[in-house]
Amino acid sequence: MVAVTADLRDSTAQAPRRGLPWWLTGASEMARRNIRQILRSPQLVMFGLIQPVMFILLFSVVFGGAVEVPGGDYTQYLLPGIFVQMVLFGSVAGTTMGVAMDMQDGIMDRFRSMPISRSSVLVGRTLSEILRTVVSLFVMVVVGMIIGFRFLGGFLPAVGGVALLLFFGLALSWLGALIGVSASGPQSAQQVGLIWMFPFSFLSSAFVPTASMPDWLRVYADHTPMTTSVDALRGLFTGTPAGDDVLLTLAWSVGIIVVSAPLAVRKYGSRSR
Repeated sequence: MVAVTADLRDSTAQAPRRGLPWWLTGASEMARRNIRQILRSPQLVMFGLIQPVMFILLFSVVFGGAVEVPGGDYTQYLLPGIFVQMVLFGSVAGTTMGVAMDMQDGIMDRFRSMPISRSSVLVGRTLSEILRTVVSLFVMVVVGMIIGFRFLGGFLPAVGGVALLLFFGLALSWLGALIGVSASGPQSAQQVGLIWMFPFSFLSSAFVPTASMPDWLRVYADHTPMTTSVDALRGLFTGTPAGDDVLLTLAWSVGIIVVSAPLAVRKYGSRSR
C-alpha cells in the first residue's frame, strides 16, 4: 500500500501543470508537427503555390481587357480578390483535409491520450495553415508586382491589409476544422469543403463588380463576407475608401471563430471517444 501511494505521488508530481504555458506548448508542438508533415509532401506545397499564380495570370490575361472596373486597372482590382480566394481555398480545404485524414488514421485518438489540451490540437492545425498562407501570399505578391500590381495606399495600410487577410484566414481555418471533424472521412470532407467554396468565391466582388449582377443576386453578393473582405483589401491596398468593410470583415471573422472554434473542439472530443 505504501509503495502504491508513493507511485501515485510521484506520478502526480510529474504531471504537467495545467495553465497557459502548458496550453501554448501543446499548440506549438502541434503546429510544428503539421508543418513538418506539409514539408514532407513537396508536391502539395508546389501545387499550393502554383494554383494561385495560375489564377492571377489566367484572370488578368483573359478578363483584363474585357471587364470594366472602377479605376480602369483590372490588375489592381483583381489581386485583392485573388488573395482572399487563395486564403479561402487554402485555409478551408487544407484544414478540412488535414483534420479529416488525422481523424481517419487515428492520430487524433493518440493526441487525446496525451497530456495536451484538446483545443491545442486544433489550434496547432489552424496556425500551421496560416504559416502556409503567409508563404503563398508572398509568392502571389511577387507575381502580382511583376504584372503591375502596386500597394498604392502606403506601407501601414498594406501591413494592416495583410494582417486583416491572415485573421480572416484564421477564421476560415476554424470553419475548415469544424468540417473536418464532422465529416465521416477525407472523401466526404473534400466534397463538403469544396462544394460551397466555388459559388461562395465567385458570387462576390472578387472578380467582377457586383453592379453587373442581377438585382436579386447582388443583394447576396454585396453582403457576403467574401465581398466585404475583398473590398476592405482593395481600399487598404489601393488607397481608395474602404468604408465599413474593414469593420465588417473583422466582425465576420470574430463571428466565425466564436461559432466554429467551440463546436470544432467539442466535436473533436466526442469523435475521439
